[in-house]
Amino acid sequence: MRRREFIAGLGSAAACQVTARAQQKTPVIGYLNPASPAEVEGTGLLPAFRQGLAQVGYFERQNVTIEYRFAQNDNARLPALARELVQRGVDVIAAVGGNAPALAAKAATTTIPIVFRTGSDPVQLGLVASLNLPGGNLTGIFSISRLLDGKRLELMREFVPTATLVAVLVNQTSFDVEAEWKEFEAVAKPRGVTLLRLEASNRDEIERAFAVLVERRAQALVAGSDAFFYFQREQLVSLAARYHVPAIYHAREAVEAGGLMSYGQSNIDGHHRAGVYTGRILKGERPSELPVEQATRLEMLLNVKTAKALGIAVPPTLLVAADEVIE
Repeated sequence: MRRREFIAGLGSAAACQVTARAQQKTPVIGYLNPASPAEVEGTGLLPAFRQGLAQVGYFERQNVTIEYRFAQNDNARLPALARELVQRGVDVIAAVGGNAPALAAKAATTTIPIVFRTGSDPVQLGLVASLNLPGGNLTGIFSISRLLDGKRLELMREFVPTATLVAVLVNQTSFDVEAEWKEFEAVAKPRGVTLLRLEASNRDEIERAFAVLVERRAQALVAGSDAFFYFQREQLVSLAARYHVPAIYHAREAVEAGGLMSYGQSNIDGHHRAGVYTGRILKGERPSELPVEQATRLEMLLNVKTAKALGIAVPPTLLVAADEVIE
């Protein structure tokens, strides 16, 4: 081969490589969350999601782009935000932060893969056909948080055995709030506990709910497992301290913020697993064949300092059972 032809051949090969690289599309993830950016970033949830992506080889701003949509604690905005992500043409939607974003994403598309993280049974919610074989364009993480509501009521009663009137805070806009309430009632009735139903879906309603709690002289509080209460945990903990009310929450972060007690799955771990699933789908796995992952590790936290401030002795059985005790 002549030198001129050889050089021309090299130039042609290089041009083909450049064209091929240009044609390689950087995948885009749509991240849908009902809270605010500060709340999600500050709690470590977003870093955990990114770490999950990194575990399977995806790094933001390097080989993947993430389009963020936050509802600013207004679930009514979620359907429009989900449609924005669909119009953007994202490759997969991570609809995390409870039932509401998952349902909004499902309503927005039947073709784009969706990874959810929900505390309620995704089969009952209509998100998947079954846990082992989802069968559609959705799969994700089932934290089983809602299934533990009754257990949290049991634990609260064990902490305050003299409590006969227990307030239960639920989000009345939640998809399965009535099923949640029935579970609370099923646990309360045989124990001779009367429930005071309090409803809240925004910060002002939380304030009013506590005013009713004080007026009715409820002796303890169980905060429901809706994701909204996770992001409002500092307000809940502050009000419980102000009104001297022992309370239990579903997330450890509430206890770390000064709450009395929590029982549930780690939200950080759940977001990490959602990141892993999102990455696996980008690599070619089908959500219809990717089993819904269920929580396997539950944790109970106690805050002894808060108990002392409330003038409550921590039952020895709970101290032994606790996974972590904050002194």
